[in-house]
Amino acid sequence: MIHKIEPHIYYPEFRCQEPKAEDFLLIFDENQIYLPKDQDGRLFLPTFQKVRQLLKLKYPLERLMLDAEYLFSIDSTAFYRLNTAEGSLYLPLEGQLYPPSVFRTFQPEYLAFAGITACQINRFRLDRKFCGRCGAPTVPSATERACICPQCGMIEYPKISPAVITAVIHQDKLLLTKYAGGSYQNWALVAGFVEVGETFKGAVRREVREETGLLVGEIVYYKSQPWSFSDSAMIGFFSKLEGPDTITLQKSELSEARWFSREEIPEFPSSLSIAQEMIKYFKDGGNPFS
Repeated sequence: MIHKIEPHIYYPEFRCQEPKAEDFLLIFDENQIYLPKDQDGRLFLPTFQKVRQLLKLKYPLERLMLDAEYLFSIDSTAFYRLNTAEGSLYLPLEGQLYPPSVFRTFQPEYLAFAGITACQINRFRLDRKFCGRCGAPTVPSATERACICPQCGMIEYPKISPAVITAVIHQDKLLLTKYAGGSYQNWALVAGFVEVGETFKGAVRREVREETGLLVGEIVYYKSQPWSFSDSAMIGFFSKLEGPDTITLQKSELSEARWFSREEIPEFPSSLSIAQEMIKYFKDGGNPFS
């Protein structure tokens, strides 16, 4: 999964610290990220030192380092952020900007995790420029990762939406689905956001029932995963069918759903997401209920 970066260690806690030349600087233009290419044509995350070589800065690098926002650290290296939409200090970056989805295939994998996590924090800063209560401009907190309204005192934190995902099993078969919309057209698992006042297992039962018309009985927790592509935290469960196996499709959500034996389950190119790992676990003979 994308957050499994061992032997590297991720440190998410908020810090106030000055950057070093070897720290990474992630430069955004609104929601797109600047990624240069190396001599072999591969995209990479630039350090402050590399930015000085690559971009014609309008101001000294020291000013750039002063304005950069600390994000997090991996091992002993820190990651910082700047955004041209907030009046940053270099020339336009046309032709070198990429959407957050670029990190689905970015290498090395631990920097893919760093990149998409930075994208989530960047979206938070862009979306919380103004107070959601009174409309006044917000300011970054000096003590935590938050935006504060100096007018009414409202404090807003990064959006992290809990969502459940479940692998439904029946007689040694797995239920796989395809989304009705969006760009992802591979087979997937039933998933959805948790409603207000709802438990995770309650959300599993509701999502399965709404999307496929099926009922599930036993539910066991598998793992969780941060999923910064959609500002989510994915909570994975395996569940057992309880009742008839006839599928009634919710066509507004799914284009297809059917039961697969282990042998019929297709191979996936990676295990980037918790869904892909859960599908592979079952395909390889895993039994979550044993």
